[in-house]
Amino acid sequence: MEFLLLITVAIIIFSLLFDFINGFHDTANAVATAVSTRALTPRQAIFLAAIMNFVGALTFTGVASTITKEIVDPFTLDNGLVVVLSAILAAIVWNLVTWYYGIPSSSSHALIGAIAGAAIASAGSINVLHFQGFTKIVLVLILSPVIAFIVGFVMYTIVKRVFKNANLTRANRNFRFFQIFTASLQSFSHGTNDAQKSMGIITMALIVANMQTSVEPALWVKVSCAAAMGLGTAVGGWKIIKTVGGNIMKIRPANGASADLASALTIFVASSLHFPLSTTHVVSSSILGVGSSNRIKGVHWNTAKRMIVTWVITLPISALLASVFYFILNLFL
Repeated sequence: MEFLLLITVAIIIFSLLFDFINGFHDTANAVATAVSTRALTPRQAIFLAAIMNFVGALTFTGVASTITKEIVDPFTLDNGLVVVLSAILAAIVWNLVTWYYGIPSSSSHALIGAIAGAAIASAGSINVLHFQGFTKIVLVLILSPVIAFIVGFVMYTIVKRVFKNANLTRANRNFRFFQIFTASLQSFSHGTNDAQKSMGIITMALIVANMQTSVEPALWVKVSCAAAMGLGTAVGGWKIIKTVGGNIMKIRPANGASADLASALTIFVASSLHFPLSTTHVVSSSILGVGSSNRIKGVHWNTAKRMIVTWVITLPISALLASVFYFILNLFL
């Protein structure tokens, strides 16, 4: 019993650490455009994002339930606690590596791939996965950037037409003010989706340890994960801001507001349908969509290609990392 409790506590600690890292890793994407256009200073953006992430994290729980039950069955998982611990460790390692190099990779891909990899290592078969649920999740991860790109393209096309005769100086000033709202909305939407993933991991661990029977996260789990993400947000991740906010295209206030609205809308829809997705994918893709609508040659496609490569390799690499962690931990636990 003490052994199970010890591993469960370790999983909770590492899950909160994952949320903390997710806060400074992914929240940078949510405020990148507002900082890039100088609508907000870095300090103001981080303070605003921290609050809105905390509120958003407490608002939705459907994504957490999806993480808990749709990839594998926590009630029948062999050596489940070691599987969950391996998954969260692998996701943390990959997030830290990509953050160090300033690469806006996906925390969602990392965690979902890690859960799948550790579970397969434990069962010795790919059949341990819930193929219907897992395929559905992966499909959303693939389609959501495409949808965000289209929405961003359409959003900025509308903005261009509506404000084509507006005074440029006045329009920029008004859009900068509007970006305070869009950055808040973006950060709130990030909290509604990303914080849920750690809630799902902790809930899965509690089920495996026979400490909980429901897939609904407990109140203390919601508050803890929301607080961890808010604290991580307060630390900030300016390497990611530099890549997303400046290296994709030169962002002006109208561009930034359009991209924020497009990505926030995409994330809200996914959260409402209980689908986990990547804030990094969605924000970057909406910026690409806005940039393509504005001027295709103005988009730095080499940066976009580098991000796409990272997105593609994240799921298999995190799965491999998790399986390695599982075999190592299984020798000692």
